Order: sequence, then structure tokens, then C-alpha cells
Amino acid sequence: MSLQAISPIDGRYRSKVESLASFFSEASLIKYRVLIEVEYFIALSESGISQLQPFSDKIQTSLRTLYKDFSLDDAQAIKEIEKTTNHDVKAVEYFLKSKFDDLDLAGHKEFIHFGLTSQDINNTAIPLSIKEAVEEVYYPEIEALIQQLDQLATNWADIPMLARTHGQPASPTRLGKEFKVFVVRLQEQLKGLKTIPHAAKFGGATGNYNAHHVAFPAIDWKAFGNEFVENRLGLKHSFPTTQIEHYDYMASLFDAFKRINTILVDLDRDIWTYISMDYFKQKIKAGEIGSSAMPHKVNPIDFENSEGNLGIANALFEHLAAKLPISRLQRDLTDSTVLRNVGVPLAHTLIAFKSTAKGLSKLLLNEQKIAADLEANWAVVAEAIQTILRREKYPNPYEALKELTRTNDKITAQSMATFIEQLDINESIKEEMRVITPATFTGI
Repeated sequence: MSLQAISPIDGRYRSKVESLASFFSEASLIKYRVLIEVEYFIALSESGISQLQPFSDKIQTSLRTLYKDFSLDDAQAIKEIEKTTNHDVKAVEYFLKSKFDDLDLAGHKEFIHFGLTSQDINNTAIPLSIKEAVEEVYYPEIEALIQQLDQLATNWADIPMLARTHGQPASPTRLGKEFKVFVVRLQEQLKGLKTIPHAAKFGGATGNYNAHHVAFPAIDWKAFGNEFVENRLGLKHSFPTTQIEHYDYMASLFDAFKRINTILVDLDRDIWTYISMDYFKQKIKAGEIGSSAMPHKVNPIDFENSEGNLGIANALFEHLAAKLPISRLQRDLTDSTVLRNVGVPLAHTLIAFKSTAKGLSKLLLNEQKIAADLEANWAVVAEAIQTILRREKYPNPYEALKELTRTNDKITAQSMATFIEQLDINESIKEEMRVITPATFTGI
């Protein structure tokens, strides 16, 4: 029951991350293991082994049905076997051997898991599940979010806005441009993410195809492994390896996820701040409560929820990236339990994406407040005035504007106009300066 779930991703947030269950649940991991074992068996039958000739299309279809029609009952049957074996991958092997009896393939059962270690299965099944989850779930979600941000950047491209550096009023900008900054940052990181291979190991107990080679020395097992991993599974074949894959590419993947999440934390905090400055109001949904104590409040909860989930995700991505590439000698077991949690940070990331998207959809632009802040900060045009004076080789322009802006309590349109009038410069230069306002001094 969801109310009894220990993790909120399987409880409160289950509906938001349901799409990931097909890749990272226990049943899904078992299914991917079955897929690898079946495809490996078919590949072996086509490798030239005299004892195992290629099977007909009909038999291959029947074999692939074992994973294509894999059910929760099948997963439960494998878990029952595991109670005896106390080994999850061996339980898959025994399950398949029982299925081979039903398919009239009993004479070929010993070629299931032939020459392999469990990591040949795990280090292909898990990268394949990650690859497919990223392609089918992650990419569509992040691309939709980027598109949403890009649309807002277009909608607000001409809205002048006071910028703030170090929290202080600074040279004005445009609201759309500030959103475009995040669009470009995310696009660049996503482009880099898509170049990272999903690597897999396949080479026996210590990576050298020892058992394969001793049984069938005439077969080029490295070429076999390369063809199997890259052409049949669509992964990058890592060779040479120890018993496990290096996880260096996987660490790069998690670091890339983390960078994208960090950009979104930056976005969430900026929008939260704009809301606190009243630059945005938020659409109100009938019946929703902003505060249990203060009836007037409409809190920026979507951006806060996103930020919190991104923080959890990044903490886990950080650990995955730092831990997985390290293993004692040819292999220790620490990667096994860690890899079972790969779906957790992706789930928190997905929750965050949806929360940010929901928050963005509720934003209502408060142009009056933005315009009022610009008008209240005429001091920001001092940069424009002093730069033109520099161009004209006017003596000490920076110091003159510094004196003006720091000695007067309030710089207004009138006080700036008065300053311009008293300058000893050509009238044409003064005219150039008169048209500069906080709303027009926004650059390119």
C-alpha cells in the first residue's frame, strides 16, 4: 500500500514516477536479466558452436517471448527460486531451464548462462535499463521542460527588468533573456549528456573469457562479445575489464544528470526570488490552501518541492559517481547494492522536473511591479552616462557619476536630467543621453 511505503517515491509521489517502474523496479531488473540470458543463448547458437546450431525463427520467437511477455508471476517465481539459491542471477538461470523444458529445448539447457558470471548479466541488464529509461522517460521530460522555458523566454523577450547583482540594483536586462540563459545552459548540458555511452562488460569471471576460451578455443570470443553487446544490445562494449564494468561512463552520466539538476536548482531559486519580489503572481486553484494559518498566502511550493527533490537526487548521483568506479582488485560486492538504487535519484529528478513545470505553468507576470522597480532605480543608468562620457574623453566621468549616485538620497529622472544639463558637452551628446531610461538601457 502506498500509505505504508517507506520511500515517498513509492508512496506520495508514485503517480509522478510510475513510468520509471518499467526500468528500475525489482521485477523489471529480473526481466532485463531474462532478456540478456535469452539473447545470449540465441547469440551462442549462431556463434559456430557445433553442439548448438542456429534455431529457427519460430523457436527464437518463442525464446524472446520469455522476456517480452514477462509477468509479475514470472518475477515472483524467480524470487521463490532465489529463496533456495540465495543468488538472484542463478535463480534466473534455473527459471529459464524450467522454461526450456516447456519449449522442448531441454537438451540445450546447459548453454544457458554458459561461461558467464553474474556480472556479465548485471553489467549488461542495468546499463540497458538505464539507457532505455533515459531515452524513453528522461529525455522527453527534460526536453519538454526546456521547451516550456524557451516559450516563456519568447513570450517575455521584450519585458525590461531591473537586474540585481550581489542583491543590488544593476544594469537592466530583459526578463525573456534571463529565461533564455537557463534554456541555453540546459541545452548545452543535455547535448553533452547524449554523447555519453552506455557501457557494458561481458567477459566471464575476471573479464578474460577464460571459461569460453578453454571450452571452445577456436572461437574469437572478444569479437563475439563485442558483436553481442554493441550490435544486439546497443551498448558500448568495455574491454578489457575485471569481473565488473569500470562504471566510468556511468559516473559521467550521473555527473551530467547532476549538472542539469544544479542548473534547475539555480532556476528554482531565481523564480522563487522573483515571486518574493512580486514580479510574478501565481494562478490560484480552487480549494487549494497556501498556508494552514495565513489565508492570504499563495506559496511557491512547486519550486521549493523541485529544489528539495533535486538536492536529494544530486546527493545520490554524487555517491553513485564517486563510489561505482572503485572496486577492490578484480571485484568486490559494493557496487551490487548501490546499483539497485539507480532509479531512486532519477525518480527524484523526475518529480523535480514535473514540479518545476507545474510552477512555471502557474506564473502570472506582474508588469506593473517590474516597471515600478525600474522607475525607482534611475541610478542604474549612471553606467550608460559615464560610458558615453568615457567615449567622448570627458575628464573623470566615473568619479562624476559616483559622486552623483552616492551623495543623493534618491536618483530620479529629474535629477539625472539635471546632471546631464550641467555637463560641458555638445548638445547632440546630451540628446543621446536624455533618451536613456532604466527601461531602455537593456543592451542586446
